[in-house]
Amino acid sequence: MDEKIQSEHKEREHFFNAAKTVAVITLLSRIFGFFRDLGITSLGATRYNDAFGLAFKIPNLFRRLFGEGALASAFVPVFTDVHEKEGAEKARLLLANSFALLAVFLAILLVIGELGFFIYSLVPGPKDREFLMLLAIIMYPYMFTVCLLALCSAALNARGHFVFPAFAPIIFNIFGIIAAWWLAPMLKQNLQHQLVLVAFSVVVAGVVQLAAVLWLLEKTGLSLRPRLKPIEPGIKPIIQLIMPMLLGLGFLQFSEVFQDIIAWNLTLTKLSPAINIFGWSIPCPLREGVIVRVGAARSFYQFPMGVLAISLGVAVFPLLSRYASRGDIPNLRDSINRAIRLSLMEGLATGVGLYILAEPIMMIYARRKFTVPDAMQAAFVLKMYVLGMWAYCSYQILARAFYACKDTITPLKVSCILAVFNILLLLSLIWLPGMGPGAFGLSTSITFAMNTIILILILRKRLGLLGGRKIAKSLARAIVACAVMAGIVYYLEWYMRNVNNLVVLGVCVPVGAIVFVAVLWLMKAPELGELRGKSEN
Repeated sequence: MDEKIQSEHKEREHFFNAAKTVAVITLLSRIFGFFRDLGITSLGATRYNDAFGLAFKIPNLFRRLFGEGALASAFVPVFTDVHEKEGAEKARLLLANSFALLAVFLAILLVIGELGFFIYSLVPGPKDREFLMLLAIIMYPYMFTVCLLALCSAALNARGHFVFPAFAPIIFNIFGIIAAWWLAPMLKQNLQHQLVLVAFSVVVAGVVQLAAVLWLLEKTGLSLRPRLKPIEPGIKPIIQLIMPMLLGLGFLQFSEVFQDIIAWNLTLTKLSPAINIFGWSIPCPLREGVIVRVGAARSFYQFPMGVLAISLGVAVFPLLSRYASRGDIPNLRDSINRAIRLSLMEGLATGVGLYILAEPIMMIYARRKFTVPDAMQAAFVLKMYVLGMWAYCSYQILARAFYACKDTITPLKVSCILAVFNILLLLSLIWLPGMGPGAFGLSTSITFAMNTIILILILRKRLGLLGGRKIAKSLARAIVACAVMAGIVYYLEWYMRNVNNLVVLGVCVPVGAIVFVAVLWLMKAPELGELRGKSEN
C-alpha cells in the first residue's frame, strides 16, 4: 500500500512540476509575443490595423475551438484511457487516425472559407472592407496547420511531454517579430503592404510549427503515419465528446469575434458617423483603431493568464484525466482543490498588479504611430479586464475538471448562456459616458466571475466537498498578501512618476512579487511549498 501511495504521489508531483516547466517556457513565449504585438501595434491604431486584427481572429477562432478547446479536451481523456488500458500501440493508431480525419475535415473548411472570402471580396464596398477580405484570404490557411499542431501537442501532453507544445508559439512569434520589426519598415509608409507582409508571416510560421511537431512525434515514439481506414474504436467516443463541444464552443468562441465585429461596425468613420436604431440616428460610440487598442489590452491581461493559469491547467489536465479514468475520486478532488488554490492565488496577485501598473504597461506601446492617447485608453481597457483575473485563472482549472470526467456539455451550457449575457451587457455598457471600449473588459470580467461561481457549485454537487475551508483560508491569505503588495507597489509607482516607464516596471514588478511571496511565507502558506513540489503525500 505504501508503494502505491508513493507511486501516486510521484505521478501527481510530476504533472504539477511540469506546470512550472510549461510556465517558464510560456513566459518566454509571451515575451516574444509581446514584442510581436508591439511591432504590429506600433504601425498605428488605424482602420487598416483594425482590419488586420479582425482578419486574424478568424483562423485564431479555429485554433481556440479545435486546438485549445473542443479537440484537445475531447482527445486527451480518450487517448489517455486507450493508452492506460490497451497500450501504446493502440494509442498511436488512434492518434494517426484522428490526424487524418481532422486533416480532411479542415481541408474542406479551408476550401469553403477561401471561396467565401473571395466571393465576398468581389461585392462592391468600401476599401477597408476589401482590405479586410484580402487579409482574411491570406491568413485563413493558418487554421489548417495550427489545428493539426494542437492535436499533436495534446498527444504529447497526455504522455507527459510538455516542452515543445509550450515552445511552439515562440516559433510563431519569431516569424511575426521579423515581419513587423525588420521587414515591414522596408516598405516605408505603405501601411497596407506592411500588414500584408505580416499576414504572410502568420501562414509561414504555421507550416514550420507543424513540421517541427511531426518531427518530434517521430523522436518520442509516437510515429505518425496518417490513415483514414480502418476507423479506430476510440474515434467514436472522441466524436461523441467533441460534437456538443463544437456547438457550444463554436458559439462561445465566436462571441469574442462578434465583439470585434461590434467594434468594427460601431466605429466612427467618414462613411458611417452614426447608426440608425428604430429611426433614431445615434453617433458611433467608438473611434478608429479601437480593435487595436482593445487588442493591446487583451494581450496583456492574457499574458499572466497564459504563463500561470493556462500552464497549470494544461499540465494538470492529463493528471485529472487519469484519476477520472481510474475512478479515483479522492485524488481527483485533492488535485482540483490544489489547482484551484494555486490559480486563485496567481489570479489575485497578477490582477492587482496589472490594475495598479496599467498606465506604465500600456505606455510601452506608445511608439511609432501608436500615440500616448491610444496607450492611455488601452490602459483603461486593461483595468476593466483584470478585474476578473481571478475568475479567468480559476476557470481554466474548473473547465478541465469537467472535461477530465468526460462531461463536455455542462461547462459549455453555462458558458453559452453567459455568452449571450456578455454580448447584451457589452451593448449596454458601451454607451455609458466615459466607458466606451472599457465595456469590452468590464463585461468580460463580470461574465467570467459568474461562470466560475456557477461551475464551482455544480462541481461540488457532483464530486462532493472540494475542500472549501482550505480554499477559503488560501483566499484570505492571498487577499492579505495582495493588500500589502498593492500598498508598496502603488507607493513606488507614485514615487517614480517622473521616471521612464520601463524602469518603473523593472522595479515595481519584482518588488511586488517579492513582497507577495514574503507575506505568504510569513503566514506559512502551504501553496508556496506546493509550487516547489513539496506537497503532503
